[in-house]
Amino acid sequence: MRLKSRRSPAEGEFLFEIDREPLEECVTALGGLPLFLRAVRSLDVPGSVKRHLRLKQRERGLDEAAYVESFLTLNAVGGDCLEDFDQLREAPDVTEMAGYQMPSAEAARKFLYRFHEEALIEQAQQELAVGQVSYIPEESAGLRALAQVNQDVVRELGRRCAEQKIATVDLDSTIIESWKREARRTYEGCTGYQPVVALWAEMNVVLADEFRDGNVPAQQQPLRVAQRAFAALPETVGEYYLRGDSACEEEGLLTWLRHERRPDGPQGFIGLAVSARMSPALRDEILATPEERWQPYAEDSQGIKECAQVDYFPEGTAENRYREPLRTIAIRIRARQGELFGGGEAVKYFAVRTNLWDWKPQRLLQWHREKAGSIEAAHAVLKNELAGGVLPCARFGANAAWFRFAVLTFHVLTARKRLAPPAELLAVRPRRLRFLMFHTPGKLVRHARQLILRLTRSMSRFSNWQGALRLLPLPG
Repeated sequence: MRLKSRRSPAEGEFLFEIDREPLEECVTALGGLPLFLRAVRSLDVPGSVKRHLRLKQRERGLDEAAYVESFLTLNAVGGDCLEDFDQLREAPDVTEMAGYQMPSAEAARKFLYRFHEEALIEQAQQELAVGQVSYIPEESAGLRALAQVNQDVVRELGRRCAEQKIATVDLDSTIIESWKREARRTYEGCTGYQPVVALWAEMNVVLADEFRDGNVPAQQQPLRVAQRAFAALPETVGEYYLRGDSACEEEGLLTWLRHERRPDGPQGFIGLAVSARMSPALRDEILATPEERWQPYAEDSQGIKECAQVDYFPEGTAENRYREPLRTIAIRIRARQGELFGGGEAVKYFAVRTNLWDWKPQRLLQWHREKAGSIEAAHAVLKNELAGGVLPCARFGANAAWFRFAVLTFHVLTARKRLAPPAELLAVRPRRLRFLMFHTPGKLVRHARQLILRLTRSMSRFSNWQGALRLLPLPG
């Protein structure tokens, strides 16, 4: 006899009805928001904004510091468009916890527009050389001020984490797809934008970013982003490195890095490792390398990997001619027996150029590859878990500011995890951090003229909130 199947609870009717009357009590689904706001204010983001950013022409309404904090709040809780400001503005719990009402979507849009200066775009277009189509306009005063705020935050975090003496700068660009009429075609064939980002790998904070049109090659003027990145590092750092892909094999950048008395940068040695572009001369040298030089490197599903030092010393500029040459390490990947790579080849070749002569090839290549887990992960967070990948408008400067707000939010979230443990949150990305902490139900009550946040469950799994607040003191 067949038993009657048991009805699943998931198949039942709702055991409640929705009341047409709105809730009078002030409850929140964002009980973790105060910890984020405390981190923003502990890092003195409002103070830095007041020192550097001057956009408003009237005293009425929110000031620049409140606007900036509002954009960071939108990023932190998962909003990804200007219209989401209206949702935050209508939420009494957010108003109570922030201490002010969030701006409307229209007010936020007008604030964002102030970062755009059309004259700078026109100037860059007029200065184009004959036959050149891509340009990088100078940043507006507002964008430069935001960059200074980012730098202040990085230095403050470095001051509080003074034990970190090494800085590895990972420099890389990323594509943000966009179907706006103003977006330019990228090398991948889609239209969009291609910002360059420099990450401090050990601390997981963005040192510098430069917003660019999609048609700007990644190898166009990487030096100024690198200079800004090294300038943002705190004085506690004493050992410097840079990693990059083939876009960083650019003469101006390499010359500056190899110059130990370099202008506009730290003095002394900077270790570097960048992917090399496979020129015919380099390929010939790799093919001429004696077989006995090749050493096992790794073996995986792609094939058998080997490495060797190659006698490849291309003639550089006159300034570099009498310096120690860069070392070239080649990688040879052989397909497994009976297999071919996508292009119909049995062997693939890559190379890395470096000034780290004392490192073994295997160690150098492994260290260089680690940038994929740092800068590429940062790109993914900025574009997919914060609002950096959903650009709000057609104005270049406004989109650049929007992306920089995502970068600043990235800083604050990293600082929140580093400065106020537990350690188990350090590797948590924003999407999971929202689930674990920000989206904590609670109730806001007033007692003895004080506003009290009463959470629905204990946070002892992560940390005592009072302890976290003590580790995030307010400046001054």
